[in-house]
Amino acid sequence: MLVEVNGCPVYAYTGGRAFDATQPSIVFVHGACNDHSVWALQSRYFAHHGRNVFAIDLAGHGRSGGNARASVSEIADWLESLLDALAIERVALIGHSLGALAALDMAARKPDRVSRIALLGPSSPMPVADALLDAARRNDHAAFDLINDWSFSAAHQLGGSEQPGIWMRGNALRLMERSQPGALYKDLLACRGYADGVSAAGSVRCPALLILGQRDLMAPRANATLLIEALVDKRVVTLAGCGHSLMAEAPGAVLDALRVFLPSIDNPGT
Repeated sequence: MLVEVNGCPVYAYTGGRAFDATQPSIVFVHGACNDHSVWALQSRYFAHHGRNVFAIDLAGHGRSGGNARASVSEIADWLESLLDALAIERVALIGHSLGALAALDMAARKPDRVSRIALLGPSSPMPVADALLDAARRNDHAAFDLINDWSFSAAHQLGGSEQPGIWMRGNALRLMERSQPGALYKDLLACRGYADGVSAAGSVRCPALLILGQRDLMAPRANATLLIEALVDKRVVTLAGCGHSLMAEAPGAVLDALRVFLPSIDNPGT
């Protein structure tokens, strides 16, 4: 579906289901230079199991218009504008990498709009190598190559997809190659410039799930330690053998963790 946010069209994948005001809603937020498609398995599952699902393309990404935001707080504010456009008061936010930081920031600053957060591959701080940032600024393909090299664990560099016929590295590279010029640079600026992660985590009062990759080079678990300690109500799941591209490397395990974390439709209090 398309919805207008701040005068620009925004695409959201809904799993082919019409909005039902009686059901809880989930917004999936992708990471740098990605789009809604990285959530294919998880978003479709919940759309067909009693949730309103919106797997979005951030502004300036995928099928969404407008310009990419260059700070995490701007992305979080944009997410609130999206909820306003959808006429939804409160959602569970599920974010990966940059999307995880935006979900965290929104939960800290807009607690009335966020019921739960799931953070995949979070890091605070989230450093970005100068060589990578410079390549992204120049729209050099080397930036895509570097991210692809660092995003998958060594074992998954060679293959091993849970989904037959899927080339994980090739798919990830093609997705980045389809992005708008300058989008990756702004995404990386937002990641590197976000210094409020631990402070934001200390302000979050809703339940939080963190899904980490044991072999994540882009956002090592050590970089999430202070963030985890600051969260009051949290559950941490570490996926063995996984790098940063968690939804591609272990789609089933990610879905299982989210199924346990999100309240049951039959028993909303769980």
